[in-house]
Parts: sequence; structure tokens; C-alpha cells
Amino acid sequence: MRDIKSLCVYCGSSSGGNAEYTEAAKAFGKRLAQEGIALVYGGGKVGLMGTVADAVLAAGGRVIGVIPRQLVEKEVAHIGLSELQVVETMHERKTRMYELSDAFVALPGGFGTMDEMFEMLTWAQLGLHSYPCAFLDVRGFYTGLAASMDHMVAEGFVKKSQRDQVWFGASIDALFDWMKQYESSYTPKWITSDAV
Repeated sequence: MRDIKSLCVYCGSSSGGNAEYTEAAKAFGKRLAQEGIALVYGGGKVGLMGTVADAVLAAGGRVIGVIPRQLVEKEVAHIGLSELQVVETMHERKTRMYELSDAFVALPGGFGTMDEMFEMLTWAQLGLHSYPCAFLDVRGFYTGLAASMDHMVAEGFVKKSQRDQVWFGASIDALFDWMKQYESSYTPKWITSDAV
């Protein structure tokens, strides 16, 4: 049974165009608190980021935010967190969130969410960490992305064993069950003489 003390959530700084996204963020945050798992996230008070943080706090959980100083100055930082760490750059933010976390979950979001999650997927592919990485597929938001990953495998750019390490699903219960049983099976990324 994997021991997860803190979990990093990547998600939108907006709430999206459907109330189901907000409801899923609330449910996920509440579940984190019930499991006794601290939330690590980007430190904002807006969008799904703020929603998931508020839900953890409302349920008695711990929330650690990591935010670049320029965003604090734009007054989007959440001031009611258990802990708010201010860093200088986006790169420092991503590194610090990684250092604080035992698992990574993407809720719906945009370019920033993809950037952050794909860095963790790449690090896992390179054997730099062995933590669970998952996408909570609210309203089929990540169905196309899962298909794209399958296409990467079919076209020879990602190994099936590496793709199989990434979880997609809509059930919060199933996600937590998967994370608790997760076992990394690192497969070295190949480099061949015909690599371009």
C-alpha cells in the first residue's frame, strides 16, 4: 500500500464553462482532506485552483500553496492557506511543488496545467521519480488526450509500459484506489541509432 502524505493538483486558474468542473474540484478536495492527504497546488484563490483549496480547508485538511511573486503582486494569491510559499519564477514553483509531493493529479485546465503535468510525466519516463500521475477525466475532458497518448504508442514515440503508468478516469474513488496500489515499473527510455 503506497503511503501518500501530500498530493499535487494541477488545474485551471479559471473554472471552465460547466458547473461539473467546479463540483468535481470540490469533491476531490473534500476527499483529500478525508484521506488525511495534504494538498500541494499553485497557491491561487481563483478558478478550480481556488475551489479545490477551499474544499480541502473546509473539510479540515492541510493546503500548501506555491506561487511566484509576480502573481502575489497581482493579488491572486490565496491568503487563507495552511502555508503559502512564495518563489521567484515559474520554474522554481514547479520544482518546489514536485519536492513537496508524493503523487500528481491533473483536474481540467489549460496550457499551464498541461505544462506542469507533462513535465512530471517526462520525469517519470526518464526515471527521475516513481510517483503516480493521473488525469481526472471530468465530462470527458481528457478523453482526447488519452487517445493522443495511445497514438504516440502506436507510432513508436512512447513505450506502452510508460503509457500504462498514466491513469485516466472519471471516478474519484477509483483514482484513490489506483494511487494506493500504484507500483512504478520504470522502463528506460530508448535511444536508437536511427533516432531523429
